[in-house]
Amino acid sequence: MTPTDFSAPADVLVLQHLNEDGPGYLGQWLDEQGVAWQLRCTEAGDPYPDSVRGYRGLAVLGGAWSANDERPSLRQAEALIREADAMGIPVIGHCLGGQLMARAFGGRVQQLPQPEVGWLPMQIGRSASARHWLGDATVATVFQWHQDSFVQLPPNAELIASSPACVHQAFAIRQHLAMQFHIEITPAKIAAWLAHPGQAYPLHVLLHPDSVQDPARMLAATTQHLAASQALASHIYRSWRSRWPG
Repeated sequence: MTPTDFSAPADVLVLQHLNEDGPGYLGQWLDEQGVAWQLRCTEAGDPYPDSVRGYRGLAVLGGAWSANDERPSLRQAEALIREADAMGIPVIGHCLGGQLMARAFGGRVQQLPQPEVGWLPMQIGRSASARHWLGDATVATVFQWHQDSFVQLPPNAELIASSPACVHQAFAIRQHLAMQFHIEITPAKIAAWLAHPGQAYPLHVLLHPDSVQDPARMLAATTQHLAASQALASHIYRSWRSRWPG
């Protein structure tokens, strides 16, 4: 099957918001594992399903929108996240997807004082949950492209990673993981985003050199950090899969 064959059964549902923010390494990993998955992209006109019943895992991708935008597809994504929670289906959120998880479970999303763009280090907690999701390292360099974040975690959520510019990099709650960073990143995604980085990007490079990388620094860092990022992504996705219902 192909990810856009909505008539075929699938174990995983992937919700995509914008055409330029696709599944990247997540799709590659699912294919390598032989997992049947469906991709629904709202900007491409794909309807989100009415229910996650029948799936074993839900992944929500990123996008340039704010989680607080009044868009029907964002509110529907939140409804599917809450339904997955009620049905014991683990959800994994990437950037905007993580922010939607925060909102869906009672947290709050707002703009940070400065953006994060590029390959930046984050500190990883030492709890059992942090180790389950993010492994045994205390620091990981991951790819970021955001200015909003989940500034207030949902009740009962556990903070498991932080960075200087973004205190809440990842939280775990029940069977779910919400990430502010882009663990699904690939060189193709970076090239596409740098081709159309948005009007604010050049100014952010000048104003926030500690947290916003220019294209040359970003591409050099990609060569340095991509392999470790994909190894961490594989660990995260295996941990997510370990929680899929039987």
